[in-house]
Amino acid sequence: MIRAVVFDVGETLVNEERHWGEWADWLGVTRFALFAALGAVIARDEHHRNLFQIVRPGLDREAEIAKRKAAGWTYGFEPSDFYPDAIACLAACRAAGFVIGIAGNQPEEAEAALKRAGAPADFIASSARWGVEKPSPAFFDKVAKAAGVAVAEIAYVGDRLDNDVLPAREAGMTAIFIRRGPWGVIHALRPEAALAHLRLETLDGLAEALRTR
Repeated sequence: MIRAVVFDVGETLVNEERHWGEWADWLGVTRFALFAALGAVIARDEHHRNLFQIVRPGLDREAEIAKRKAAGWTYGFEPSDFYPDAIACLAACRAAGFVIGIAGNQPEEAEAALKRAGAPADFIASSARWGVEKPSPAFFDKVAKAAGVAVAEIAYVGDRLDNDVLPAREAGMTAIFIRRGPWGVIHALRPEAALAHLRLETLDGLAEALRTR
């Protein structure tokens, strides 16, 4: 019986197209080129930060983040960044009695940004604050501790096989794969996608689907 539902952030709840587009604009490369580089690192199973070395070899990413902040940029989410079904799904799952969590590989600023955006959740956590990133088993240990229920009573929802579905399944959780965003559409082509306990094209109806599991 599922008692808690925990969601990844990027491309599960939040469409990151604006985020990556603004990086392209800042770096002076076309958005088309940066998106192509992102697709390349996904296909090669590399960390997404490697795309910066593709579009701007030798770039110091942390220094560029500091420059953006000095220019007035702050990390955050706009209401339009959320997928149309995201907030409604969180609310529906909460109304159905599930413990709701949001936890992903994000900077600590994402926690405050999600709260400001009104994301309804019982807990919101980032890899930066926890000091561990997916797919580490330690990340999913922290998910279980935050949810306050048995591991087998947790469903974890994400758009990636490597960071979400496979490690959540290995941890003993119900692994839910949503096929959207660049990782989702590429990873859906892999045979490992069949290992997801539930596969979605949208978050609509998730609460009802979990009640019957």
